[in-house]
Amino acid sequence: MNRLTTDICGIQMKNPVMVASGTFGFGKEYAELIDLNLLGAIVTKGTSLVQWDGNPPERICETPAGMLNAIGLQNDGVDSLINDKIPWLQSAAADTPVIVNVVGKTLDEYAEVARRLDGVPGVAGLEINISCPNVKHGGIAFGTDPSMCAEVVRAVRKATSLPLIPKLSPNVTDITAMARICVDCGADALSLINTLLGTAIDIKTRKFRLANITGGLSGPAVKPVALRMVWQVASAVDVPVIGMGGIMNADDALEFLLAGASAVQVGTANFVNPQSAIEIAQGIDDYLVTCGVEHVDEIIGTVQS
Repeated sequence: MNRLTTDICGIQMKNPVMVASGTFGFGKEYAELIDLNLLGAIVTKGTSLVQWDGNPPERICETPAGMLNAIGLQNDGVDSLINDKIPWLQSAAADTPVIVNVVGKTLDEYAEVARRLDGVPGVAGLEINISCPNVKHGGIAFGTDPSMCAEVVRAVRKATSLPLIPKLSPNVTDITAMARICVDCGADALSLINTLLGTAIDIKTRKFRLANITGGLSGPAVKPVALRMVWQVASAVDVPVIGMGGIMNADDALEFLLAGASAVQVGTANFVNPQSAIEIAQGIDDYLVTCGVEHVDEIIGTVQS
């Protein structure tokens, strides 16, 4: 499988298939179902400075070709990650890089989480979830306002020497503008897309299906949007792009690679088939063999108009 080895801003991976934040917990939840050492990388559930309880139920509902979630980034906080979860991952998945997804409600929270994770053994990089609402600015998401996007990326960059990977929100007018801002402020790579904002209504009860009313739409329904945005961003910046959004099989993943993604993340598919990421990596390798391609890097960004 040497055809699949990948380097994302210094993070060495055995293949370009990661598991996406929020769909794989902290790895332990899937350890009895798959071999974690076969994954390209594990991106943890979003981690905040202190424990977050998340939103009240109902927090998930199925939609045509996808799902809505409004979990609210529930987690035990960064200290629990450092003291318990990362050491467990080091023992159970020593061959797989761990990228910590960082969340926050203020600039100071983002920066402090990054500072605490800097130099922690077993942490290979930070994925910064800039889709979080800034509580000091009326709940506007960091990733939808250019100035706040710049501020949070700069703050985290100052706080850590780890590879910095902002995760871009699709809920913007021009995602390439946000991508350029992130790179100008110190991003080493970019992840996209995060979920699309949506809602659902139960016509029998005439109530919203989610207690939070709105939630993040993921799954196959978002793939065409995600693929278009990955292609646009990969064409606009000179850092690696990690593509995600509705990837359910190897064919889906290959589309993202051809569009310019250097790696992919598998999210909602993990709920359907815990083996998805491993099967997708194998499917990419099979494709390379069939096409007579010596290394996956040779197909990245090779789509033709």
